[in-house]
Amino acid sequence: MDRRLIEQHVTWEEYEKIKKLLGREPNLVELGIFSAMWSEHCSYKSSRPHLKKFPTEAPWVVQGPGENAGIIMVDEEKQICAAFKVESHNHPSYIEPFHGAATGVGGILRDVFTMGARPVACMDSLRFGELSDPKMRYVAKGVVSGISHYGNCVGVPTVGGEVYFDPCYQTNPLVNAFALGIVRKDKIFYARAAGVGNPVIYVGAKTGRDGIHGATMASEEFSSEEEVEKKVNVQVGDPFMEKLLIEACLEAMEKEGIVAIQDMGAAGLTSSSVEMASRGGVGVELWLDRVPTREEGMTPYEIMLSESQERMLVVCERGKEEEIMEVFRKWDLDAVVIGEVIEEPVLRLFWHGEKVAELPIKALTDEAPVYYRPFKVPHYILENASYDQNSIPEPSDYAEVVRKLLASPTIASKRWIWEQYDHMVQINTVVYPGGDAAVLRVKESEKGIAISSDCNSRYCYLNPYEGGKIAVAEAARNVACTGAVPRAITDCLNFASPEDPEIMWQFVKATDGMADACKVLETPVVSGNVSFYNETKTEEGKRAVFPTPTVVCVGVLDNVEKRMTSFFKEPGDYILLLGENVGNVSGSEYQKLVEGEFKGRGQTIDLRFEKTLQDALVEAIGRGLLKHAHDVSEGGIAVNLFESAFERELGFEVDLDDDLRSDFLLFGEDQSRVVVSVSPEKLQEALAFFTEKTVPVKVIGRVTDSGVGVIKHKGKRLVEIPVKEAKEIYETALEKALSGEGN
Repeated sequence: MDRRLIEQHVTWEEYEKIKKLLGREPNLVELGIFSAMWSEHCSYKSSRPHLKKFPTEAPWVVQGPGENAGIIMVDEEKQICAAFKVESHNHPSYIEPFHGAATGVGGILRDVFTMGARPVACMDSLRFGELSDPKMRYVAKGVVSGISHYGNCVGVPTVGGEVYFDPCYQTNPLVNAFALGIVRKDKIFYARAAGVGNPVIYVGAKTGRDGIHGATMASEEFSSEEEVEKKVNVQVGDPFMEKLLIEACLEAMEKEGIVAIQDMGAAGLTSSSVEMASRGGVGVELWLDRVPTREEGMTPYEIMLSESQERMLVVCERGKEEEIMEVFRKWDLDAVVIGEVIEEPVLRLFWHGEKVAELPIKALTDEAPVYYRPFKVPHYILENASYDQNSIPEPSDYAEVVRKLLASPTIASKRWIWEQYDHMVQINTVVYPGGDAAVLRVKESEKGIAISSDCNSRYCYLNPYEGGKIAVAEAARNVACTGAVPRAITDCLNFASPEDPEIMWQFVKATDGMADACKVLETPVVSGNVSFYNETKTEEGKRAVFPTPTVVCVGVLDNVEKRMTSFFKEPGDYILLLGENVGNVSGSEYQKLVEGEFKGRGQTIDLRFEKTLQDALVEAIGRGLLKHAHDVSEGGIAVNLFESAFERELGFEVDLDDDLRSDFLLFGEDQSRVVVSVSPEKLQEALAFFTEKTVPVKVIGRVTDSGVGVIKHKGKRLVEIPVKEAKEIYETALEKALSGEGN
């Protein structure tokens, strides 16, 4: 086989290992299968050793990593569980924004309903470059359109998410899609093939040539010149077909006979058949000429590697295949027996009776290469060590700084985005997008589920270890702000090339931080995804994204009726600050505004205190002590106060007394802080409660009916802006930026 062809699939060293494992040279079909299964996207060959440090177990965890989605218990008495996962669809979304994002949603939904769970919510974590670039405006609009199209058509609400903008994502945006479903514990299905002689059934849409080598593309860097030729690797989704597939799968699961089920995601028929066989300790024989195709002349190589959407692989009990297939046919879906489970642990493929491939399952999974990549401290970390934030000049007009921060696309309202999503379909959403976390009611239960997606990649860039801790902590804190107990996380680890020791250092330190945070906060990792090679070759060299370990935290409310929201309720309520002000602006939106870049050592966090704060917050909300709770994050206290005022256009007057520089105090992004409000009648009780819980608490002001936001520092009036004016800036800034206005 030609060396150039080989190295389009695997490295030469990996090819030598394949020959050793097989005792022969592979043919082209077999090489393609190895290429997909040994890709970074499928094998985790650079990350696997580091993922082992994540905690994965807890009394409420029903299923941890290793299946299509993680599962936690929500209602023990009624045995109601939540299945959830987040995954990346980054490169496809830059090449074909609409289809790349849409199929990201479709794929993550299949990961959830293949567990037997009905999908009830989606979220998306998005990262784009600067909107002054027309190409990035096109990409951002296309991604949002693709997400809304797929979710709206399939009938699953998109209930929240996050969006950041930074030049590092200019040619490599990140699109991380999350889905959550509800399932009873005794109705959970797994992807573990079993039963020698049991038929393997292909169900869903027909197979085409779209998406071939999609998993491989997700595991490599590319240049802007390669965009056109990579378009063939992007799948095309059909949400109406997905809706049929959801209903057909859930109906078929109600019948007896399904042994295992898995979606055909990355690497399509290859990964679904191999992974089911591997988990079950068996083999699979497939007759590829029986696979339904929508294009003429498709070859075994194309059929095995196609990533056409809306397809599933089912193993059912022998003798019950007709009953199972009839369900899918009723829903107008293809359903064909294309193979069977065999005792010998191999993947054996036939084409019109001729054997075209035979590979040991272990060679494709357990024997996949594992790389212990070298890592070293990045040069910029050392250069940043001497940075002194006091070099920043103090602003002469604090109100103007607030206006500019509210207009920053990263801080500004994402209403233009989430209004395109149907966030109310299925009528489970009780806290809408725009708050700290989305909250869903759980039908047939008093419980509620809170979900928040978070990661400040700037913190991770400046200090990956602390940034990793903060990503977990902020997601959990936002969940706690609703009154829910944070229970578990799913993560999507977006990094550049692991072959670069400085990037690998970012990955190692970020995952160290995440692991430590998960242990202290008691939020095990139950599912997730690693996305490497998020970088682009340019004329100046490589442009790498900031380390972006996206975290989605899922929490449980004992009583959904006691949920808390993030906005002021009534004039006269007291405004309290939980936590302490440090005045750190490293990695902040304020630093970006005044210096144009991020410097210093980033933010830091005390995890023990964070746990104390979250526990106290959840208990205080459960006791009915608070009127609102809003996490202090991007833009600091100043932005937090205005965001709290926007919903009802109430005013506020706050006077901070800390011995800090005024701009650092107002715009610093110190961690473990929450602004809450309480009624006059409960002020003393609330102060006593937080003091007893060893949470620093102070009264900083009151909600007013003036419609004006006033912020003072030691009596000096620094900011006085009508809330309506601030709200107008906040709610229109993103739409203006996307239209090119002011660019």
